[in-house]
Amino acid sequence: MSLVHLANVCSHLQNASKARLGLTSIPSTNMLLTLSLALQTSGFLSSVTRGGLTPPRLDTLSSYVPEPVTQENVSTRRLWLGLKYYNNEAVLSEMSMISKPTKRIWMDADGLARIVRGKEAGFVKGLTKPGESMFVTTDKGILEARECVERRVGGMLLCRVL
Repeated sequence: MSLVHLANVCSHLQNASKARLGLTSIPSTNMLLTLSLALQTSGFLSSVTRGGLTPPRLDTLSSYVPEPVTQENVSTRRLWLGLKYYNNEAVLSEMSMISKPTKRIWMDADGLARIVRGKEAGFVKGLTKPGESMFVTTDKGILEARECVERRVGGMLLCRVL
């Protein structure tokens, strides 16, 4: 898992939402795909679509069939993300890394429970703002911190989204 790519994606999504883009693309990796689907499930993204270098049409996004991945086109694969806006404001306004490539932060279920309740655990501040989410990579995939507490699993803290 490359946290360098995740750091680039965090800043890219933050800049794309500030620029009021409706659709943006990121490199297609398994980790970024599962994080994007978790962001969509949490309500920060409107759509996640696999594709090539050209964006899918917005009007046919639900019936869009991507071209198959072959050895020749694997390097040009992209994830096309639809950004959400509500009352003329971006739903995803801030996205920042917690674990860095040089310092990975691991947390057990008890530490995550403290963070979810808004208290500090270790060096990590709690979730205090309304709508704030934290994503954790676990054995069960990438989950939101509240879901990790419910399932009693810990893992590496990835990013904080507001």
